[in-house]
Amino acid sequence: IGNTVLHILVLQPNKTFACHIYSLILSYDRNKEGPGSLELIPNNEGLTPFKLAGVEGNTVMFQYLMQKRKHNLWSFGPLTTVLYDLTEIDSWADDQSFLELIVSTKKREARQILDLTPVKELVSLKWNMYGRPYFCFLALFYILYMVCFTMCCVYRPLKPRTGNKTSSRDNTIYVQKMLQESYMTYEDELRLVGELITVIGAVVILILEIPDILRVGAAKYFGQTILGGPFHIIVITYACMILVTMVMRLTSTTGEVVPMSFALVLGWCNVMYFARGFQMLGPFTIMIQKMIFGDLMRFCWLMAVVILGFASAFYIIFQTENPENLGQFYNYPMSLFTTFELFLTIIDGPANYDVDLPFMYSVVYFAFAIIATLLMLNLLIAMMGDTHWRVAHERDELWRAQVVATTVMLERKLPRCLWPRSGICGREYGLGDRWYLRVEDRVDPNKHKLMRCTEAFKAQDRDNYDKGLEKLEINRDILYKKELPALSLSRSTSRTSSHRGWEILRRNT
Repeated sequence: IGNTVLHILVLQPNKTFACHIYSLILSYDRNKEGPGSLELIPNNEGLTPFKLAGVEGNTVMFQYLMQKRKHNLWSFGPLTTVLYDLTEIDSWADDQSFLELIVSTKKREARQILDLTPVKELVSLKWNMYGRPYFCFLALFYILYMVCFTMCCVYRPLKPRTGNKTSSRDNTIYVQKMLQESYMTYEDELRLVGELITVIGAVVILILEIPDILRVGAAKYFGQTILGGPFHIIVITYACMILVTMVMRLTSTTGEVVPMSFALVLGWCNVMYFARGFQMLGPFTIMIQKMIFGDLMRFCWLMAVVILGFASAFYIIFQTENPENLGQFYNYPMSLFTTFELFLTIIDGPANYDVDLPFMYSVVYFAFAIIATLLMLNLLIAMMGDTHWRVAHERDELWRAQVVATTVMLERKLPRCLWPRSGICGREYGLGDRWYLRVEDRVDPNKHKLMRCTEAFKAQDRDNYDKGLEKLEINRDILYKKELPALSLSRSTSRTSSHRGWEILRRNT
């Protein structure tokens, strides 16, 4: 019952009152330390009161709980050294990491905890000592891996075509080699080494991604942009395309260019994932994800309707015409592709002035230009501009969340020997087996003087403002001309209080 009440207090809107009741309940807890403590009993979702405060973004309760866990080592003048208990905060030995819970929640208030002590210092320590070097090395390794795969695709085994052309529009001169012909020369053997590296890399990607999908869940793993959800979809699809290409090569099946081209596009697009390691580029990856999976997905439904309608109209108009004079609409798939290019203004309206074009082509193209170019494209630009404005206001906050998510990911993937535990063991200070983070805090006395002066300014201005309101209430029936001296008097009073405040500042200096 006591543990349930603690969880309920974390969710209360009156945070100050909740902190007092929380402390009162813990004062009656018999097992204040160890696994029997009320604070360490999780709820049905596996969240203790401390983790629940982080997930809900209750910064007041989080700071209150952290003040209970800290130990002051020593103080010397303005300097104070504090040990913060990292239990439930550090993700080193926790399956349900507190840091991962914060970045995966949808509440923006929870990400503000990343800027509080000791979470900010812990993330900075991990990222600067291990996270950033490992992440940069991983980015370099992935780029070299993609260069290797690209070279294997560029020099894939081809041979001249021997069959006759079946159509005047057939432009194929090379075809894919059979498996027995693909690995005969020294260049083929060199390419084989690169292909083996590519296939091994794809298998390693699947081995690393699948356990996280089973642990977190597909909806949460792929749906969170800060955790890199869309990039996880891209890299898993890329690995599957590599394996499909390998099977088609081994069975001498024609058409390997389809999965190979998809893998090239997806593999190089995944390079944008490594931009999150840099503060200048990290927020832009979030921006691109929100635009693609938010604005662009909704816009594509409207675009598909417009393209289908006008492509069908163009095909019907040119169905009776000679395709050699204007071949952009000679069949229905080509009409769809040409209309798509016209929609994005990639090409101009096709025309052949040597022949007479149908009159309806001009009418339909005029309507298409008005609807597609002037109306819908400007609508897309406005939607993306709104998304850019919203994300720009959360720029630094989103980048910190990306850094935390990347740090937790690397900490889980790398062996323990490459990522030692951060902090100080409590046995060095007689505090048991728990781990602590040492933080040095500097208290500036001038800062407190300035705060007191500011409060004095506020109190004096508030009193003068209340006096001015009382005078206006008393004289509200007087004419406007008679009210001017009272207003000027309140201004002079405010000016006098400001002068008195500056005198206080000069004396303190």
